[in-house]
Amino acid sequence: MNEVKVKVLVVEDEASIRKFIAINLERSGFDVLEAETGEKAVEMAEAYKPDVLVLDVMLPGIDGFEVCTRLRDRMPELIIIMLTARGQDIDKITGLELGADDYMVKPFNPRELTARINTVLRRMERSKLPEDVPLEYKNLVMDLKSQKFFKDGREIELTPTEFSVLKMFMSNVGRALSRNELFNSVWGKNYFGDLKTLDVYIRRIREKIEEDPSKPRYIETVWGYGYRWCDK
Repeated sequence: MNEVKVKVLVVEDEASIRKFIAINLERSGFDVLEAETGEKAVEMAEAYKPDVLVLDVMLPGIDGFEVCTRLRDRMPELIIIMLTARGQDIDKITGLELGADDYMVKPFNPRELTARINTVLRRMERSKLPEDVPLEYKNLVMDLKSQKFFKDGREIELTPTEFSVLKMFMSNVGRALSRNELFNSVWGKNYFGDLKTLDVYIRRIREKIEEDPSKPRYIETVWGYGYRWCDK
């Protein structure tokens, strides 16, 4: 029986770069689709339901940020890795705030892109390991079997990375977690990323679960150290 390949949609308007990425991903065993515009990316994502979206920020028509926004709302389990220009830190932060799971700075080694994709896939698989007991805290419930999160009985959509970060907190109620510990647990010790990525995700999660994100009652900041899931 043939193993089902992970399907990756590469969205890049420069044909030479797009083909280079696609060829290397195919060599790594992925099933690759290609799109050259934002509009085409949305159309193909909805038609072919890829597992991973490799998405350039600068695109003709609607840009990568708009594509990320549209698809994140419709496909919460889609892994989105954004491609940004060197030195454009604001692009990285904006992409993460819109729901991207990771980013790569161009130019990059195609092996690193493959490694980043595999890291997110492994993280998703770990979070889906069967666990009988849901994580509950007051009015919040994380159902590990269905990979769903509820507040006051209402489901709140989380991206795969948001789910992993929140699971780490709800598994360690009352314990201060250092930024490095959180980062290594969710992204892995071999991940070459920026710690500010974690801060962006904390902000996104607060916006989804807190009544007032500026005065969080669940995820509090431990200044100079990290964060803590409050036990009040």
